[in-house]
Amino acid sequence: MKILILNGPNLNLLGKREPEVYGTQTFEHYFEELKAKYSIIDMEYFQSNSEGALLDKLHEVGFTFDGIIFNGGAYTHTSIALADAIAAIKTPVIEVHISNVHAREEFRHHSHFSRVCKGVIVGLGLDGYRLALESFLG
Repeated sequence: MKILILNGPNLNLLGKREPEVYGTQTFEHYFEELKAKYSIIDMEYFQSNSEGALLDKLHEVGFTFDGIIFNGGAYTHTSIALADAIAAIKTPVIEVHISNVHAREEFRHHSHFSRVCKGVIVGLGLDGYRLALESFLG
């Protein structure tokens, strides 16, 4: 099984950015923990602050991987292009958000991705990525 974890803008700052919301662990460290725990899964990780790079990555893996776990960050609420890319590919996508976006600013309450994703996990911290992995195994 081949899974991509795809993170959007500002998620490269995990561990430093708003620790009261996002925690103190870097994603790279968490990713190493996931790889160790789920060694039977071939996992890749990609992060970009660029919408175009995220689109390119979805196109690159969207017909060959078994699953994509995607935290689009702020692009979740603004990018129709990324939603269109998710709809266009064959690989199922699970949308993940570390924070509870519904308890935050009003503009974060709407996702352009949710309607084209297999599922959505919101507000469970980094553990949301693990739960998304489990759903692909299930």
